[in-house]
Amino acid sequence: MFSDVGGLEILTLAVMAIIIFGPDKLPKLIQDTMGFIRKVRSFADNAKEDIRSELGPEFQDFEFEDLNPKTFVRKQLMGGQEDPLGLKDMKDSLDIRSVLDDKPAAPVNGRSGSVSFEKSAGPAPASSGAPLAAGERPPFDPDAT
Repeated sequence: MFSDVGGLEILTLAVMAIIIFGPDKLPKLIQDTMGFIRKVRSFADNAKEDIRSELGPEFQDFEFEDLNPKTFVRKQLMGGQEDPLGLKDMKDSLDIRSVLDDKPAAPVNGRSGSVSFEKSAGPAPASSGAPLAAGERPPFDPDAT
């Protein structure tokens, strides 16, 4: 919540609090503020427990953080540690690093996940699988561009 507040800002706030409230009233003010924060937390925890008890036993594992749409979708799609849709396999098969490193990706459903870049544009010459000779231009297909 306050991750962007630096040490200088906290020091400035402390000096301002001492100047405004004085050194004799500041400890009492801090104590009252901490008591208020404890009461608010206690109220929120009691409200959460009341909601869980009213929802019934099937919602005992309900977490209010699950109401965040991002967390909800992740939990529903991933199902915890499981991967019922095979999303991890798809992600691994589409890994661009395996193509750049010339390493085959993990096979998905018995198929290789690596991408093959073969010449398929235009009329294929007799030696379509052979590499190009030095200075030879690759085939050009005007319909593909």
